[in-house]
Amino acid sequence: MDRNSRNMTPKEIVEYLDRYVVGQNKAKKTIAVALRNRWRRMQLDDEMQRDVTPKNILMIGSTGVGKTEIARRLSRMMRLPFIKVEASKFTEVGFVGRDVESIIRDLSTTAIQLVREEENEKNAEKIEAYVENKIIEKLLPPLPDSASEEKKRDYEASFARMSRRLENGELDHLKIEVEMPPPRIDVGTGGNVPPEMMNVQESIIKVIGGLGKREKREVSIKEARKILAIEASEELLEEEKLNEMALKKVQEGGVVFLDEIDKIAVPSGSGQRQDPSKEGVQRDLLPIVEGSTVNTKIGPVDTDHILFIAAGAFHLSKPSDLIPELQGRFPLRVELDSLDEEALYRILTEPKNSLVKQYEALLAVEDVKLIFEDEALRAIARYSTIANEKSEDIGARRLHTVMERILEDISFDADSYSGKSVVVDLKLVEEKLEDIIESEDSTRYIL
Repeated sequence: MDRNSRNMTPKEIVEYLDRYVVGQNKAKKTIAVALRNRWRRMQLDDEMQRDVTPKNILMIGSTGVGKTEIARRLSRMMRLPFIKVEASKFTEVGFVGRDVESIIRDLSTTAIQLVREEENEKNAEKIEAYVENKIIEKLLPPLPDSASEEKKRDYEASFARMSRRLENGELDHLKIEVEMPPPRIDVGTGGNVPPEMMNVQESIIKVIGGLGKREKREVSIKEARKILAIEASEELLEEEKLNEMALKKVQEGGVVFLDEIDKIAVPSGSGQRQDPSKEGVQRDLLPIVEGSTVNTKIGPVDTDHILFIAAGAFHLSKPSDLIPELQGRFPLRVELDSLDEEALYRILTEPKNSLVKQYEALLAVEDVKLIFEDEALRAIARYSTIANEKSEDIGARRLHTVMERILEDISFDADSYSGKSVVVDLKLVEEKLEDIIESEDSTRYIL
């Protein structure tokens, strides 16, 4: 594990998250410790490793407060197999819908993509050399073995010159004929398709693919690089080895973010006939969260050490409305704070890729310099807070709606502003939002 990602200390993890997510220090700290414990576990002896299981986390907080963003950023930073799923998508076995084991099958697909990317990065030089050789051989066909020594020396000199020109991009406009890679047909990892059936489908596709001739196409050298890089990757990387690595990665580092878990909770004392699949989904989830073996394309995945992070708003239900066995499998509880005006202002301005920076970059593409006055940003945060109070509290997502409302005309007429600076001031913000915010009905339907 390199120092820059997988074995960061909890403090370093929180510092990284602070660049993208404002506040929510309790949640950041809890997740940072959970991830660090996974690295610590890997340093133990095999017997102890088996007994140390991850401490799954239940995040409680309204929509738009940063639950998903925290989990998503971490998985990207630590290069871990990560999947986000909505608990409400699943139904009890016997009902129409996806079965919960498809979560692990999808996670294993993510793991193999991640491993392939990592191996391609490690073998970048070999892949580049393979691609260059193939391209130059198309431009300078190899000499027969019977060629004289003098011709061979001339060929080597020409090859070296061509290689330099290729490296400098001087040949990118030329066209060569390449064999197209066989189409990757996704036989589907989700739904209720058993892995055995998926393997049969894949075998049939491979046989059919092998019978037909690979299509040849004339493309520019620039395009040929990408096509030949796929070919090189397949030549250099063994599928079996990739599967082994992916299996290890998913079992030791997999993270499942289970959103909307409150939607499958059964509120106590409601007196209404409950959807029979809700409690059934919880019972189906239980063995996967507790630890079981799920058959996937890359082999049987043991879920004992996969980290589960569940999240929900719990407006209409409470965490105690989940079945006791499932509650026990999420020992770490963390409540996320609702976002006030100050937090929304910080979200607009502080993160590395804040909303303000995104809009500035988008309009810069059309040569429009967008300038936000601080007073205007404060007003946007204030109006977003009022809109959240008057209608549903959707947290930071309200900023997207409000910003679009303010910048709609500027974005639409961007071509007429080309080469100019456009200032978003308090007057513009009030002009666009004041009437909407004053009427509760307008707030509900427009923002």
